[in-house]
Amino acid sequence: MQRKGSLTNRIPVLRAELKWSQQELANRVGVSRQTIASLEANKYNPSLMLAFEIAKQFDKNIYEVFDYKFMEGE
Repeated sequence: MQRKGSLTNRIPVLRAELKWSQQELANRVGVSRQTIASLEANKYNPSLMLAFEIAKQFDKNIYEVFDYKFMEGE
C-alpha cells in the first residue's frame, strides 16, 4: 500500500492579515512572486527550508501555516 498526501497552506490568509503583497513575502523569503503564487494555489510544494522560512516570517509554527493530510493509495 502506497501513502500519498496533500499539502495545503494558509499563506493568503496570513498575508492578508499583515497586508503584505505576494511580492513583499517573496522578497522576505528570497523567492520570486510567482513561487508565492504557486504555493498559494497549491501547485508547488516548498522545500522544508522554505516552509520554515515562510512560517518564521509570519511568526508562526510551521504547522500553523502548512497542513499535510495523508491519503491512502492503492
